[in-house]
Amino acid sequence: TIFALPFAYIGAFLAVDGFPGGGDLLWITVAMVGARSLAMALNRLIDAGIDARNPRTAGREIPSGALRSWQVALFCLLSLAVFLVAVYQLAPIVRWLWPIPVAAFVIYPYLKRATWLSHFWLGAVDGLAPVGAWAAVTNELPLESWLLGAAVAVWVAGFDVLYALFDLEHDRAHGLHSVPARFGVTVTFWVARVCHVLTVVFLALAGALLAAGVLYWLGVAAVAGLLLYEHLLVSPKDTSRLDLAFFTMNGVISVTFFAFVLADVVV
Repeated sequence: TIFALPFAYIGAFLAVDGFPGGGDLLWITVAMVGARSLAMALNRLIDAGIDARNPRTAGREIPSGALRSWQVALFCLLSLAVFLVAVYQLAPIVRWLWPIPVAAFVIYPYLKRATWLSHFWLGAVDGLAPVGAWAAVTNELPLESWLLGAAVAVWVAGFDVLYALFDLEHDRAHGLHSVPARFGVTVTFWVARVCHVLTVVFLALAGALLAAGVLYWLGVAAVAGLLLYEHLLVSPKDTSRLDLAFFTMNGVISVTFFAFVLADVVV
């Protein structure tokens, strides 16, 4: 949530170049909570068998017996209900588009069984956050919103390929697909680097079309600096700080950029 929710807020604030209103922010938040809960629960439910065979994930709720599959399925339905209630409080366009992210949530867990492109599918799903929030407050989907979505998509894909290094040997042994399993460690790092350069490019293009202020551009510079630092933490020969690079730094990136955007649109 700390990765995607700030970018949903960024989409909403930039869409109106100011404060989008308390009601819209509330329902965007509820929609994000419902969607994120649904996506995570579906992933746990569909991947329960895979998780049970992986020592890193065997302690998750279903493999460990803490929850039964029917309980997680019920949680999925409740999360979907929360998501739909929120969607119907927002702009009419999102009442037609909501099946798209839900279908994407269902498809994602199956992709690792078939293609190493699953990382980019995950990125695209998270990239819907600023796009959906923009549409939710304006009932429109301009190019600027898609550029923000593209920035999030390649950012998430970039750090997800690094995250897949945790399961490199397991994925190869069990026929699961990922960039590390298919191309090796060195290529994985180059894919992540290219993705994160593109993140900055897409944020800059969005800012140019929006005629964004100085604080927005300082935010883009901060993102670039934090991404550089993230890549200095790990290398093909040293992945010992991968947890720090994946969880901590990416959480800092999303919150930091939101802070700059918020300051830019309200000052």
